[in-house]
Amino acid sequence: MKKNFIIGILLIGGMLIGGILVLKQHKEPTKEANTIKVNQTQEKATEIFETYYEKAEKKLQTLTLEEKIAQLLIVDISASKNQEGTKRYQFGGYLLFKDFFENKTEEQVKTEIQNLQESSEIPLLIAVDEEGGTVVRVSSNPKLTKEVFPSPSEIYKNGGFEAIKQDTLQKSKVLENLGINLNFAPVVDIATSSNDYMYNRALQEGKELTSTYAKTVIRVSKKGKVSYTLKHFPGYGSNKDTHIGNSVDTRTYEEIYENDLEPFRAGIEEGAEIIMVSHNIITSIDEKMPASISLAIHKILREDLAFSGIIITDDMKMGAIKEEYKIEEAVVKAILAGNDMIILSIDSSTIDKVTNQKVTYENIMEYVKNVVQNGEIQEASLNQSVKRILAWKCYKGLM
Repeated sequence: MKKNFIIGILLIGGMLIGGILVLKQHKEPTKEANTIKVNQTQEKATEIFETYYEKAEKKLQTLTLEEKIAQLLIVDISASKNQEGTKRYQFGGYLLFKDFFENKTEEQVKTEIQNLQESSEIPLLIAVDEEGGTVVRVSSNPKLTKEVFPSPSEIYKNGGFEAIKQDTLQKSKVLENLGINLNFAPVVDIATSSNDYMYNRALQEGKELTSTYAKTVIRVSKKGKVSYTLKHFPGYGSNKDTHIGNSVDTRTYEEIYENDLEPFRAGIEEGAEIIMVSHNIITSIDEKMPASISLAIHKILREDLAFSGIIITDDMKMGAIKEEYKIEEAVVKAILAGNDMIILSIDSSTIDKVTNQKVTYENIMEYVKNVVQNGEIQEASLNQSVKRILAWKCYKGLM
């Protein structure tokens, strides 16, 4: 009996150790070739835009290489002042900043956006950062809204998730009325310390409530025609501002996996259409590359979280990128990493910090085109992203 007892204990111990090893294999990234070990038994989820792939494929077949590349880019609205450039490149969309809205009436904004749409053969994504609180573009103009949209934390503290629902509905109503169809919000980074850079822009709560926040905004957004963006994958943590330079995150992968990824998982479950990737360097996943141009980071999002929507970079003009890379080379790295779309808000005054040369959309387009023709970027891979973008536009009712 004693012998049987000992054997039983050994068997139980072996099963526990085996279980721990399986979990460890699922969660820990390798350092080889920027790959992540994921659960190979996970069933392939239904892709969110799958119903529209056939229609998107037909449109894709009519596009030139230049038109395909242009679809990847969401550019500064100032680029639209060159209407010939707009017609030539057929960019995927435009990003509107605060200065676009200043002192304009509702009708002026609507007319300008409508003119943009009419100048493009492929319907445009018209994007804005309307987070509420410290980051507001539209509601900074009292002619467009009665008051500035408050921050997520203020809304939640005053009215809980019911207030979050109403705020999302109101934002969507305002944006949709103007012709804006994409909001780069909500911030679902977990920031609970006032010292965190993202604190004033976040919910200021832990992973459970932040996950509920992500689910709530995405669920409510489906009632309108404005898409909302989960940002900044894989979670900003307490890192410094990447607008001004490099930011290195030295947390363990386990901490990020168990904590920061949860709001993104929650949002994906609710049908999130687009996720923005930060420029932070996450050393436990990729020691060298900012997340936005890291293949390993994108593998987590595509394979481990089974996200089938649009992956987009944070703005490539931010310091964490432009201080370290030639902008045109960073755009190529972003495509190779697995981004479907790239935010590129350069204007007539943008200087490449590495080359000290003026940056233009024409030069970037030509550079990427040459890279595709040389085979560094496979056109089949490019087609996959463009097809997903076109399918998304169909899903949104734009096409």
